[in-house]
Order: sequence, then C-alpha cells, then structure tokens
Amino acid sequence: MDTIALGGVEITRVVELPAKGRARDYVFPDVPVEHWQAHEKWLTPTFLDPAADEIHMMIQTWLIRSEGRTILIDTGVGNDRERPAMPSFHHLHTDYLGELAAAGIRPSDVDTVICTHVHSDHVGWNTCLTDDGAWQPTFPNAQYVIPRADFDYWNPINGHRTRSGRQMANVFEDSVAPVHQAGQATLWEEGDHYDIDGQLRIEPAPGHTPGSSVVWLRSGTERAVFAGDLLHSPLQIAEPDDCPSFDEDEPRARNSRRRVLAEAADRGALLFPAHFPGPGAAEVRRAGDRFAVKEWAAWH
Repeated sequence: MDTIALGGVEITRVVELPAKGRARDYVFPDVPVEHWQAHEKWLTPTFLDPAADEIHMMIQTWLIRSEGRTILIDTGVGNDRERPAMPSFHHLHTDYLGELAAAGIRPSDVDTVICTHVHSDHVGWNTCLTDDGAWQPTFPNAQYVIPRADFDYWNPINGHRTRSGRQMANVFEDSVAPVHQAGQATLWEEGDHYDIDGQLRIEPAPGHTPGSSVVWLRSGTERAVFAGDLLHSPLQIAEPDDCPSFDEDEPRARNSRRRVLAEAADRGALLFPAHFPGPGAAEVRRAGDRFAVKEWAAWH
C-alpha cells in the first residue's frame, strides 16, 4: 500500500477501483483532440491510451494520520447504491473497508471524514446499508465535514437545476442525509476556511460543484494540496482551461484550477488529485501562463 510522509503527517493511498479506461470524448467532450495529441508522449500509457481513445482514471481516497487523528479525504463510490444513470457505480461491491483494514484502520478509528465535494464517487462510503435496509454512517465516531454550498445545492428539497442531475439521483439521500440526521455532519461556509487541525486546512475552490474545496497540508517545511476533482487528468496541468463534462460552472472551475495550481507551484506543494492513476500525485511548476509536472510523487 502506497504511503508517503510529509513533515509530521502520514498519507496512505486507499484504492477503491483501480485504473480504468473511459472514453476521452465522454469525460472531455469539449476539449480539442489536438490538446491530447500535443501531450500524448508524456500522458501515454499511464494516463492516456491513444489507440483506444480513452483516458485512465481511478477511484481512490486519502488516509491521513495527523496530530494523533485519523482522517479520510473523500470516501469513494460505496456499495449497494442505486445509480441507474451510472452503470459502473450501480450496485457496486468493492472491498474498500478491507483496504482500510490492510492499512490498519477500522471504521471506528476514523475521527474525521472530509468531503471535498458532494459527488457520487466522493461520498459513497459515508454510509453503509444495514440488514434492515437503512443507511447509517460507516464511521460511527467520525465528524463528516461537508461544504454547506454543496449540501444545499444537491438537497432535493431545494429544487436546483443541475448539470449532472441524473447522475446524482439518490446520492444525497443515501450518502449525505443519513450522516446529517445522525448529528455527525459539520457544514462549513464557502466564504471561509475550515481548520481540521494545525496542519490541515480546507479552503473553497468552487466550480466543479458550488462547494468544491481543496485541503492544504502545512507541516514543517512540507506542503501539499488534496485537490479533489479540480483535475481529472494531468492534461489539465498543462492545459488548465480544459474542463470535463462534470464541471457545474466551467468559468469558476477554470479560475479555481489556475489559482490552486499557481499556489501549489509557488509553495512547492505536492498535488494530490482524486483520480490520477500511476504515481497519483505530482509537484508542479509554472510554464509561462500554464503549468507542467516538475516531479511525480515517490511512494514507499
């Protein structure tokens, strides 16, 4: 299992679904094929399969040990979900809890769950299905930290018209509402930040969803940023204005992506997006008005 230490923080990569090819023109329908061709050499084969015209993505979460606390950043897809508009997530059965156990973590050990945003592949293991068909929090001792903007946006009672509405059917009801009803949800406001401890801070990065956020790590001289779905492919490091079909507000997503990439480059921060396969994380540098990979992460 991949682990890296940054200052006094230990980060473990917990994979729910390994790398899988997805049609390039489904994930990035509005991105010119010439952008992919220009970067094909370094994207292939880990992130791009030109012959199949597919990009490679995976579902993973980050297990953080910081200041004596056990923290999860995002919780994947989850099992037993009704996801009729997303066949690859429909009635899924993975051994995610077994992967956590392999890292030495029981559900009762988790102190904090950070949801970078509310999408089906980031909040699924927030809950699990009981024998009597009810959804209950998977991590009984955890506080679930959720951006209020996303809680309100995806709450069906508010009737928002959303870009990805069909794909989000049942997500709020089975993966968000139960932790709120159990009194385990902390909703933080977009205009502010939220400190998990002295080394981890959540900051807003809206656009992908209204409440999308990133988690900054500052420990000693080490810096990192857990970027959620700010990027879906390393192409977006080199082409930060390229948006996937999943961004609710593309102009805001572009602004957030450029801002966070610039801050990561200037701070020498290791960038941890949610869906990168292979090395999974990278240090980035400025390249004119764009960015480039300076060095990929070295796991142990």
